[in-house]
Amino acid sequence: MSHGIDRGMIDKTLFIKKSNSEIILVQIYVYDIIFGATQDSFCEEFVAAMKGEFEMSMMGELSFFLGLQVKQTRDGIFLCQSKYCKEILMKFEMESCKVARTPMPSSCYMDADAVGKRVGQAKYRGLIGSLLYLTTSRPNIMFAVCLCARYQGNPKESPFKADPIGHR
Repeated sequence: MSHGIDRGMIDKTLFIKKSNSEIILVQIYVYDIIFGATQDSFCEEFVAAMKGEFEMSMMGELSFFLGLQVKQTRDGIFLCQSKYCKEILMKFEMESCKVARTPMPSSCYMDADAVGKRVGQAKYRGLIGSLLYLTTSRPNIMFAVCLCARYQGNPKESPFKADPIGHR
């Protein structure tokens, strides 16, 4: 803060410094700091200031963070979660699932499935949590994830086997 960097109003772990049309963004996550700026001189100034106060090492250009793969090019910054998707599929033993362009139509009907085979609550909640995180880069799965999340209290196997066109 003493270096002219302001704390974000909503996200208290985001710090911003603006000067004319230039900007530096600094995001703090546990023991990591990620930063980027519109000018290299902003980054160099920030590094010099932080090295004077903290022990730190530079890891180079960001390529992976919190399940996000990051690709930086002249055309922009691209985020992808394909590695995270593969990890979810392996963790929940779903590598052989049928691929679908649209995960589930909004007209799909799912119920509590009173007679269905129970699955572990921890496993089901873990899957829902993993999928909710995935919605940051895949908003098209939000409806299906939220529909399945309704049944966390008494999870059954049926949502794992739901057909994307709405049939079990």
